[in-house]
Amino acid sequence: MPDNAAIDQIRLFQQELTQIRHDIHAHPEIGFEERRTSELVAAKLREWDVEVTEGVGLTGVVGTIRGSRSGLRSIGLRADMDALPIQERTGLSYASRTDGKMHACGHDGHTTLLLGAARYLSQHRDFAGTVHFIFQPAEEGLGGASAMLNDRLFERFPCDAVYGLHTGPGLAAGMFATMPGPLMAGVGRFEVTFRGTGGHGGLSPSSTTDLTIVQAEYVLALQAFVESEVPSHETAGIRFGYIAGGQHTAFAVMPSELTVGGTTRVFTLEVQELLERRVEELAHSLASEHGATADVKLWRISPPLINSVEQTRIAVEAAQAVAGIEKVIATGKRVNAGEDFAFMLEARPGAFIFLGNGAAPDGSYHSIHTPQYDFNDEVIPTGVAFWVSLVQRQLNPDKITNL
Repeated sequence: MPDNAAIDQIRLFQQELTQIRHDIHAHPEIGFEERRTSELVAAKLREWDVEVTEGVGLTGVVGTIRGSRSGLRSIGLRADMDALPIQERTGLSYASRTDGKMHACGHDGHTTLLLGAARYLSQHRDFAGTVHFIFQPAEEGLGGASAMLNDRLFERFPCDAVYGLHTGPGLAAGMFATMPGPLMAGVGRFEVTFRGTGGHGGLSPSSTTDLTIVQAEYVLALQAFVESEVPSHETAGIRFGYIAGGQHTAFAVMPSELTVGGTTRVFTLEVQELLERRVEELAHSLASEHGATADVKLWRISPPLINSVEQTRIAVEAAQAVAGIEKVIATGKRVNAGEDFAFMLEARPGAFIFLGNGAAPDGSYHSIHTPQYDFNDEVIPTGVAFWVSLVQRQLNPDKITNL
């Protein structure tokens, strides 16, 4: 049962967890390639007498601990394991040893925190029910959550609720932030290829389909659509990150093919569906007006991440027990980034929370997905204690004490 000594007990193996985190950081593996990481996770869980199932969703791992008290409830705690295709520039002694790959999103820390919780709870099983420790592959846009769900994750490992945690750069170290309802954006990608006749810009512009005008009108039309058709109380965004056509050495040649690509961000499925529909409709209608054609590709990377009210309350209480009420933001701000965990929250009620990674004295910090980012080892005891506190609140609501 967690009590005021729990964090002190966690600190006794903090150095061991730090070494694990540094080892994972030094050996980053991108989505569905996390074989070394999965093997490390499974080995540690077995070392701590935790039941292990490997190969869930290809490279995912699930650890299971059953409490010593009788109870039918069960919960899932999820951490992601994959790295990013980024060249690390931290200069750390444990920096990535793999060229072009690094843990730039804190997943090495997430995995370590969940391992720490499994280590602690394997020795303190005074709870009623079952905890499943879900180590997910391929969070970074490759569909790892869906892979685990398609592998019957919640049928094989029943969960009444599921929770996730993410590092929060810029948020004071050891603080927590979350909110009920939509917390993170649903993310989509699109690519539109316009095709026309092409031709010489000086000799035959009048008989040539000018695809640069088509794409210019398309960009403006989508921005105008967001302003005019998306309800004012909703948040939505469309941004273009890629425009390509023609040859940079052929200034007078109008391209016969031009491609634009971008991303969408929304906080409800209804708006996500609306944006997808208009991205395609406008491409075809504007191309047709100019005598061109359009080939449209759409990818829904993740739905909006929506926290359940009850599970958010439980997560907030668990964080407050660890960090104090003053260090938990329970009505935070929406985050305009996506998160693969949203798919799990579509399947089960649950909540997602941010753990502050800290900032420099002048307020500066390195954001995730940058070559300088590193997880803050100082918050390891706080993060582990949060998971322990959460288990107690879900599976021992009659025996709660503060950490």
